[in-house]
Amino acid sequence: MGSMFRSEEVALVQLLLPTAAAYTCVSQLGELGLVEFRDLNASVSAFQRRFVVDVRRCEELEKTFTFLQEEVQRAGLTLPPPEGTLPAPPPRELLRIQEETDRLAQELRNVRGNQQALRAQLHQLQLHSAVLSQSHGPPMAAAHTEGPSSERTPLLPDARGPHADLKVNFVAGAVEPYKAAALERLLWRACRGFLIASFRETEGQLEDPVTGEPATWMTFVISYWGEQIGQKIRKITDCFHCHVFPYLEQEEARHAVLQQLQQQSQELQEVLGEAERFLSQVLGRVQQLLPPGQVQIRKMKAVYLALNQCSVSTTHKCLIAEVWCATRDLPTLQQALQDGSSEAGVSAVAHRIPSRDMPPTLIRTNRFTASFQGIVDAYGVGRYREVNPGESHCILTRDQPSQLLSGSQGGLCLRAPYTIITFPFLFAVMFGDVGHGLLMFLFALAMVLTENRPAVKAAQNEIWQTFFGGRYLLLLMGLFSIYTGFIYNECFSRATTIFPSGWSVAAMANQSGWSDEYLSQHPMLTLNPNITGVFLGPYPFGIDPIWSLATNHLSFLNSFKMKMSVILGVTHMAFGVFLSIFNHMHFGQAHRLLLETLPELIFLLGLFGYLVFLIVYKWLQVSAASASTAPSILIHFINMFLFAQSPTNQPLFHGQDKDSDKLLASSDASTSENTWSPDEEKAGIPGDDEEAEFVPSEVFMHQAIHTIEFCLGCISNTASYLRLWALSLAHAQLSEVLWAMVMRIGLGMGREMGVAAVVLVPVFAAFAVLTVAILLVMEGLSAFLHALRLHWVEFQNKFYSGTGYKLSPFTFTVDNE
Repeated sequence: MGSMFRSEEVALVQLLLPTAAAYTCVSQLGELGLVEFRDLNASVSAFQRRFVVDVRRCEELEKTFTFLQEEVQRAGLTLPPPEGTLPAPPPRELLRIQEETDRLAQELRNVRGNQQALRAQLHQLQLHSAVLSQSHGPPMAAAHTEGPSSERTPLLPDARGPHADLKVNFVAGAVEPYKAAALERLLWRACRGFLIASFRETEGQLEDPVTGEPATWMTFVISYWGEQIGQKIRKITDCFHCHVFPYLEQEEARHAVLQQLQQQSQELQEVLGEAERFLSQVLGRVQQLLPPGQVQIRKMKAVYLALNQCSVSTTHKCLIAEVWCATRDLPTLQQALQDGSSEAGVSAVAHRIPSRDMPPTLIRTNRFTASFQGIVDAYGVGRYREVNPGESHCILTRDQPSQLLSGSQGGLCLRAPYTIITFPFLFAVMFGDVGHGLLMFLFALAMVLTENRPAVKAAQNEIWQTFFGGRYLLLLMGLFSIYTGFIYNECFSRATTIFPSGWSVAAMANQSGWSDEYLSQHPMLTLNPNITGVFLGPYPFGIDPIWSLATNHLSFLNSFKMKMSVILGVTHMAFGVFLSIFNHMHFGQAHRLLLETLPELIFLLGLFGYLVFLIVYKWLQVSAASASTAPSILIHFINMFLFAQSPTNQPLFHGQDKDSDKLLASSDASTSENTWSPDEEKAGIPGDDEEAEFVPSEVFMHQAIHTIEFCLGCISNTASYLRLWALSLAHAQLSEVLWAMVMRIGLGMGREMGVAAVVLVPVFAAFAVLTVAILLVMEGLSAFLHALRLHWVEFQNKFYSGTGYKLSPFTFTVDNE
């Protein structure tokens, strides 16, 4: 029975791997995912290990794969998933994969380089054509009339002046639009009076050779005279990275050059098309090579990293490895080693060795139990063989030894459903509503039914991933909320009449003598259950719907939910203390049953168990006739601590005061018998027979602190469970306020069919949005966090230390769950 309550037994195993078969054996272990390697070369630098060269070669290949993947993505293509299960390739295949990959990468670089060169050349031709085709007007007759100084002087001197023999030259080119204004301004200031500049925007957009995005360019033609002015213009255009082209003065010559450029552009486009088609063929080969190559090289690198953790024997004929492995997986481990070393002619050997280190904790989970185990692990991973609140015990088939380790469904699973049951239930106590629970259940059910769809798994939204990871937790939370909603008889804050009410107004009216005058003067009427026929008996299931019409509805629920919270809290804590018995029995510490668990149970049950008894006793014994004179449980509980009596508060049963004094005295005496703390419980490490030095003063001081902590903890923990009462009432009142402030107003705005239909559409939309945003999301998150705290602080600290570490198996499987 113990194996169903705690983590699995894990053993330290030494592996003797023949050098010729070590790679194959480790590859087999990676496919199974059964063992966790220990690093036997922790003192050796990573650059001095035996297989560091092989690891580097794999890393170089991964860099090449990254380049190829970026090129595929740059082309707008996607990589298909690898087909089937690909094993780690043999070491001799590494050279072939590397050569093929390097050849393909070099070919892709050459094609890309040629394509870039052709695009750049085509871009230059197109810019040159745009410059020649743009109409910039007759430069010799132009005059610059707009400039920074707003001067109106002619830019060209009189033909009969002293400079009549100077020849006019031209500079033409193209520049980015955002540089055009600055270029024009600088040319004007540097060469004022000696040039004429004309800027025009290209009629169409040209493709950028680097980014491939369409862009607009500004073409310019500058006419000048004088060699020094020409040098200034060339320097300025070079600084602005302008594309400068030859510009002939005769229009016929420019037209001939333009036709030649257009013909060259057409021929270049044909060559570029052929280059792009060849590039598509190369990318197609990359798409075929890359997915399986990435998987194989990743596995090969993982194998070499695992081999680097092994030590080399003195004879250099085998590698020695130490691994943690579940005891029941040892036969599978031995079979895998035999299969991996069969071709080498020498079998690998595995045998258990003693260890003084604490083994890792192995808890197998599947899709259903993973989210619940995650709640427990968030508090802390359980120590080895410690009772686990979210344990699931799975019986695997021989051919599926590691599937549940990676989150898949397979095998027969038996569960000890502590957190699986208690967490959704405590959440539902605070969130109980049939309507809200049904919405949460349907949302989780939709995720469960579509969990195998690739689009659902591949969603990158962080909020969606959080909900999807806890879909089974949400499913049970919604289901339990529906149940508690029926208990509270609340569906979107409205009560439903499933069975006939147990209260009769007719009997009250017939026997109380209500007159018309009495009814007119009393808007509020009281139903007296002491009158025959008024109260017919308890409602068959949950709260009677007639309480939703009562003005003292909140007072009634206050009393009911507060006492219910105390009962649930004490039961939950007592169960936690009871679970510590299994720890003591498993680790051979029977003395702690007498000196620790028994005093804790006496103290907890003697005080708060007695309080639960008083609540139940008062429910069963006090009738409606004596309810007005019924004693107060709270006053009795306070008097028990003060060893006092209240003359106005009568005992619930004969001898109650004396019994209370005895219970308090026995519980105070029991706490002083504690001699050890659960936090110092040993984990049952094999071979660790040494005992800590016994120092009476330290043990006495430690136990005194622990006694005070446990006593005060029981009081504060019991009070902490009152959050079940507080949040349940808060959720119900928020639902009531939302209904009264939205739906009730909308339902009362129009009586005619058409008016009501028009009004209710936006009203119901607002009600639905507020319900989801406030009552489902905000209130659900609040209840979730409070349920989480009740499990971590009030429940798990009674038996669960959570100071272990997980078994991290060496596996090639990627967990997508």
